Amino acid sequence: STLACILGSSAKMALAARMTPVRATGITRSRRVNVVARATPEQRVGLVAATGALAAALVCSPAAMADLNRFEYNAATEFGAGTALQYGEADIDGKDFSNQDLRRSNFTAASAKKANFAHSNLQGAYFIKAVVFRANFEGANLSDTLMDRAVINEANLRQANLQRAILTRSDLGGADIYGADFTNALLDKLQQQALCRYADGVNESTGVATRKSLGCGSARRFRASTPSNPDGPQPTEDEKDAFRASLPKYFE
Repeated sequence: STLACILGSSAKMALAARMTPVRATGITRSRRVNVVARATPEQRVGLVAATGALAAALVCSPAAMADLNRFEYNAATEFGAGTALQYGEADIDGKDFSNQDLRRSNFTAASAKKANFAHSNLQGAYFIKAVVFRANFEGANLSDTLMDRAVINEANLRQANLQRAILTRSDLGGADIYGADFTNALLDKLQQQALCRYADGVNESTGVATRKSLGCGSARRFRASTPSNPDGPQPTEDEKDAFRASLPKYFE
């Protein structure tokens, strides 16, 4: 295994450091001088650490590393949670990742346009600088994900759990966020305001309203914020007729 390889290499180097004195040679114009000095215990420890690491890198076989990778995968990674699959900078456009355990997986700078992550567990996954244009995250667990500087335009985030997700400098233009839960998520103010313009629904898993999770103001106050707002209350036909009747008549 990798551990045995490192320990074996370190033991050999420790034995060599104990038995072999440090020898240095100096050359001057008049004569050649050989200087022999024995290493101190502190020097030996540093020598063993440095040479052991170098020996492990040079001596350990790829088979040992494969065994270590297999062990970590079976043990659910060093964090003990998730599969931690690696798709960094990969081209996975249109791939189907639905209904999978993808916790702590790495999709950094990946191209995942129109990929399907529906109902998958992506808690703690990395989507930094990823392109997930029109990707399907419906019902997915995206809590604690790092999705900053990502392209999430027109993505399907219906009923997704985005609690504590980092979405700074990401573009969610046109994303479907009906029922999505953004509780304690970190978004840019302008992005938050843009999403609040049409946020609606309640997350079925957490029971939190999308508008509340985004910290949106009152929808009624927003619609009535300005008279020219097309989403605001519009006058009825009777009110229009009453207004016309109130106008002065200059011509019969």
